[in-house]
Amino acid sequence: MEETIKTLIYIHAFFGGIGLITGLISVAVKKGGAGHKKMGIIFSYAMVTSSLISLVIARMPGHENTFLFLIGIFTIYLILAGNRALTLRSKIKQQADWKDKLISATMLLVSVGMLGLGLIGLIQQVNNSVLYVFFGGFGAFMSIRDFQLFKSFKEKKNAWLISHLGRMVGALIASVTAFLVAGIQLGSTLVWIMPTIVGTLYIIYSNRALNKSKVLRADLH
Repeated sequence: MEETIKTLIYIHAFFGGIGLITGLISVAVKKGGAGHKKMGIIFSYAMVTSSLISLVIARMPGHENTFLFLIGIFTIYLILAGNRALTLRSKIKQQADWKDKLISATMLLVSVGMLGLGLIGLIQQVNNSVLYVFFGGFGAFMSIRDFQLFKSFKEKKNAWLISHLGRMVGALIASVTAFLVAGIQLGSTLVWIMPTIVGTLYIIYSNRALNKSKVLRADLH
């Protein structure tokens, strides 16, 4: 059994490494170009594969880890929601479908569960309970924003792009965090949180740049 788990961990790490490399490349190259799209596809498949394997490992005997199991679900949500955001354009469809809503509703339920576990853990002074609250709060915020997007994407023309950017960068943050925590064994609470803070600042900066470019285009016309 232990040899099987070790093999799964190696496969998980391999696909996670591919996700990290392709994710960084997709951020660096021109957005919307062929290279960005190709890297994005590889990144998505690699991260989903790595995360699915992590769900199995986190439930194996001797390796049970509820937090990592929930983070695996969070990462899968980010990839799925990030790619589904590409379809939320009025020229593609007029309203969000059941797949969009199911992905976001599932994440919202998971997030509420994480928040509950975190708050109970804080009361009982359980180590790392703040991580449940931190990531549960982020998950709830993102999934609620999804439902807001479903109602307004026809009026807000670049809302799909902002959502796509936020979710995919979030998934990249997950791969960076996994590298720091599992790859080079830096497992402190700060290491878990800092990539998310830095990534969030990047998302805010990119969103402002997108909105500014939209205003400039409007002025030109």
